[in-house]
Amino acid sequence: MTIPIGSGHGLTNIEGHTEFDIVWPWNQPGGLRRGATAVLRVKNEAPGLRFVLPPLLRACDHVLLVDNGSDDGTGEEALRVAAEHGLSDRFTLKEYPFQVARAGAEHLAVNERSVHSLAYFYNWCFSHVRTRYSWKWDGDMVLTTEGEVSMADLSWQVGMAEAVIRFPRHGLYVESDRKAYLDLGLRNIEEWGFPMSPDYVYTKAPEWEIRTTPERIEMFALPQGLCVELKWLDGDEFAHWTNPESFATSIRNRRKRREWLVWNALHDGQVPEGVVEIESPEGVHVVDHVTHAWLPRAPRPFVVDDPDHARLHLRA
Repeated sequence: MTIPIGSGHGLTNIEGHTEFDIVWPWNQPGGLRRGATAVLRVKNEAPGLRFVLPPLLRACDHVLLVDNGSDDGTGEEALRVAAEHGLSDRFTLKEYPFQVARAGAEHLAVNERSVHSLAYFYNWCFSHVRTRYSWKWDGDMVLTTEGEVSMADLSWQVGMAEAVIRFPRHGLYVESDRKAYLDLGLRNIEEWGFPMSPDYVYTKAPEWEIRTTPERIEMFALPQGLCVELKWLDGDEFAHWTNPESFATSIRNRRKRREWLVWNALHDGQVPEGVVEIESPEGVHVVDHVTHAWLPRAPRPFVVDDPDHARLHLRA
């Protein structure tokens, strides 16, 4: 009989770094309180935090940001943004100093109990949550105006619930302060909201980490248009993967194949079907324009004929 990874007191790492051993949060004195915490695991995400953090801090009971060796001032920028918006009391910054294996072959070669393992890293991050619900959030995901309201409502409602929530997001490829390309040609909706209990912990999968779930769960899916994922066209979007070229052949990762296609097409000066070029008004950053004006006003639903070779229709 297999013993669930979330049972027992916690986890130790094979390197013997006892200060980074994991104690499951439900075993902490006092237990978990009602509410929801967003957990961001980041490295060099400073440029986007002024867009990412404010709506997230307003929508959640708490935001935990774990900085994994950034050299662009990510931690300092996160603290600055939280303070600027008067929400420092909802924000916690932690540091994880170990190099974490990149998704793909590098991840596959690392022991699951190593401090360099994606699964161990994620479990360590979520072990610092003190609420009964958690959001797995990325440092480049920005809520729209509707998304902030929806997450705030859900964070209050799911504080005691045994439910998994699927949150859609759309890639926003940012070329400059005033121009970006929004990919509405991919139906990308993943599980981002989870209860905090021994049934929901991270384990190793072939190419990345995966969160365990019970055989029977309640699952809810939110509508499209609530969140964008920032992709800076002058950055290195795929640095956290061992071999990005494998997206072209991987049958397990349709989303990454689409992102690889769009990224390379835009760099070649082409706009793929399903991708919308957006220019913001003078004096308005394109990220703010898309999340506060363009997407909230766009007619629903976004209809896609074929997710891999998308043709977009905006239907009233």
